[in-house]
Amino acid sequence: MQQLETTSTLDYQSAQYKDAYSRINAIVIEGEQEAYDNYCKLAESIPDSKDDLLRLAKMESRHMKGFQACGKNLAVTPDMEFAAKFFSQLHENFQQAWAEGKIVTCLLIQSLIIETFAIAAYNIYIPVADDFARKVTEGVVKDEYSHLNFGEEWLKANFESAKAELEVANRQNLPIIWAMLNQVADDAQVLGMEKDALVEDFMITYGEALANIGFSSREVMKLSAQGLAAV
Repeated sequence: MQQLETTSTLDYQSAQYKDAYSRINAIVIEGEQEAYDNYCKLAESIPDSKDDLLRLAKMESRHMKGFQACGKNLAVTPDMEFAAKFFSQLHENFQQAWAEGKIVTCLLIQSLIIETFAIAAYNIYIPVADDFARKVTEGVVKDEYSHLNFGEEWLKANFESAKAELEVANRQNLPIIWAMLNQVADDAQVLGMEKDALVEDFMITYGEALANIGFSSREVMKLSAQGLAAV
C-alpha cells in the first residue's frame, strides 16, 4: 500500500525530481556503458566464452539507449560528469585487474557487484517509476539476471582456483558499493527509493550469488558484510 501511495504522490515534472533524476539517470546510463566496455574486454580474455560475452555487451548497449530515452521522456539532461566520477573507483579497479590478467577479479566487479547493484536499484525503482521508465526498466532487469548468471556459472566452474582471489577482490571492491550507495541516497529518496530497501535487496541478491558460486553460508555472511559498517 505504501508503494502505491508513494507512486501517486511523486511529481515527475517537479524541479526537485528532475534535478535528482539528472544524476540517477546518468548513473544508469554510465553503468550500462561501463558494462558494455567491460564485457568487450572480458571477451578478449575468455575466448571460450567470447560469443556469449559479446552478446551480453550488446544487451548492455541496448539498455543504455533505453535509459537515455527515459531521460529524454522527462526532458532531463543526464549529469554524465557526475556519473563518470561516481563509477571511477570501480572503473579503475576493473582496468587494473584486466591489465594484470586477473579475470576472476574482473568478473567479481562486473558480473557480481555491478550487476547486483543494478538489479537492486532497478527492483526498487520499478514500483515508483513513471510509466515510460517502468516499462524500460522491467525489460532491462530481466536481462541483468542473465548477466549475473554468466558470472556465477563461470566462477562456479572455476571455484577452487578462483576462491582466494574472489575473497581479496571482494574485500577491495564491496566497500566501494556502500560508499556509492551513500553518495546517491538523497537523490534516490527524492525518486521514492528507500536506502534501506536498496541495501536489503543488494545483500540478498549478492549473498545468493556468492552461495551459488560455492561459498558456505558462514563465508557468505562474512563476505557480504565487508564494508557494510560504512552504510
